[in-house]
Amino acid sequence: MISEENFIEMALSFPGTEQKPHFDRVGFKLIGKRMFASYLAKNNTSNIFLSLDEQKAFCELSPTYIFPVPNKWGEKGATTFELNHLPKEYVYEALLSAYSAVLNSKKSK
Repeated sequence: MISEENFIEMALSFPGTEQKPHFDRVGFKLIGKRMFASYLAKNNTSNIFLSLDEQKAFCELSPTYIFPVPNKWGEKGATTFELNHLPKEYVYEALLSAYSAVLNSKKSK
């Protein structure tokens, strides 16, 4: 199980990352760039923004607890991770992948 504190610590462990409110969630983004993950305390879940190939690979690891967000964002790679049921390694690798994609992106926001 990954606690809220553990998740926030992992998400903020990447250089240049900041925490910001995002609707009913907490968002994590690179300063001057877009968000790479969000966290919802009420059900201890995270949405992590992956490529479609990465989304497929992570979902295959644990289809019950890792799945596409059930909307248009999910079709673009937004992936829900149920943190009560997953090893830290899965979540850290997904965060690293999402962070790296934003870091290497030419688009900023």
